[in-house]
Amino acid sequence: MAVFLLGSGLVLLLGGAEALVRGASAIAERMGVSPLVIGLTVVAFGTSAPETAVSIGSSFAGQGDIALGNVVGSNIFNVLFILGLSALAAPLVVSHQLVRLDVPLMLGASIIVFALALDGTVGRFDGAVLLGGILIYTVFQIVQGRKAPPEEATLSTMSMTSEWEGRSLLGNQSSATNDATSTTPGFGVNRWVAGLLTLIGLGLLVLGAHWFVQGAVVIAEAMGLSELVIGLTIIAGGTSLPELATSILASIRGQRDIAVGNVVGSNIFNLLAVLGSAAVAAPAGVDVAPGVLWMDLPVMIAVAVACLPIFFTGYIVSRWEGSLFVAYYVAYTTYLIFTATAHPALSTFSMTVGLFVLPLTALGLGMTAFFAWRQTK
Repeated sequence: MAVFLLGSGLVLLLGGAEALVRGASAIAERMGVSPLVIGLTVVAFGTSAPETAVSIGSSFAGQGDIALGNVVGSNIFNVLFILGLSALAAPLVVSHQLVRLDVPLMLGASIIVFALALDGTVGRFDGAVLLGGILIYTVFQIVQGRKAPPEEATLSTMSMTSEWEGRSLLGNQSSATNDATSTTPGFGVNRWVAGLLTLIGLGLLVLGAHWFVQGAVVIAEAMGLSELVIGLTIIAGGTSLPELATSILASIRGQRDIAVGNVVGSNIFNLLAVLGSAAVAAPAGVDVAPGVLWMDLPVMIAVAVACLPIFFTGYIVSRWEGSLFVAYYVAYTTYLIFTATAHPALSTFSMTVGLFVLPLTALGLGMTAFFAWRQTK
């Protein structure tokens, strides 16, 4: 029954998010809102709608570990697993805007969340600060998009795309660059159908989040795993399926700026909007366990830092770098499971990673960044 609730909840989350994006986009379009604004607001919310629904639902249910674990785990999953698999499918070309603006903002947001969590709680005021951050970020992107030439504005919209918009863009690349309006998910839907889709989407998200969290909690208890570990792994991966499908398909079909921008934009939204909403929704805020504060949040920051030398080295994420990211996600997940189950191999595994794997990786990335810097001189 728990597996049925978990699977059914995930299906409802994905279906509800798609209905919400299509309906809300159609309403925004008929109100005269530009495709850029739709991409940065409605579609960006749709990408992280499963995370938002699960985190807020968990906060109301008093399961703060799931709410926080979902956000932190999703961000780690997005960079290491999704970006890694996308680079394995095809080397990713990274735009200068992402390197100069969005990736540093993703790192900055990660550090801010860590600072807010140092007292053991992301409270309501902290959540309001994070929500203010996503508002400022969105307004800034809109202003920058209006200043940019038409082609750059289109790419800015595409970099914030979700799975649903990505299917339209990737299915017709020529029309995506020539007519941004045609990429709007709700295009061609009348206002009554749009309103109905929006209401249905919201309803499915609420029900799906309830079932998904309920099933995950039961499974966690049956397996002897904590709610935090389930939030960092099963729930984080499940709610990140839209980003996974978008980025891999975008990479295969040559729209590689979408593959990278989708991950970075989603991570910023998760930290500022999703966690901020969850903290504001919970009466006492979201509690931060010591393990999250001193293990998982630093890993999330380290993952964001790791993007900088890779993205700066010729603005390309190569296949070997992608394989490194995937390997690290496997190692991180293995560590979580070993820790939760008190596996006898935990100490050996931790020592191997800490003494050999991490230093060698840092050395390799540092040398790569150094030689790339020398070539620019």
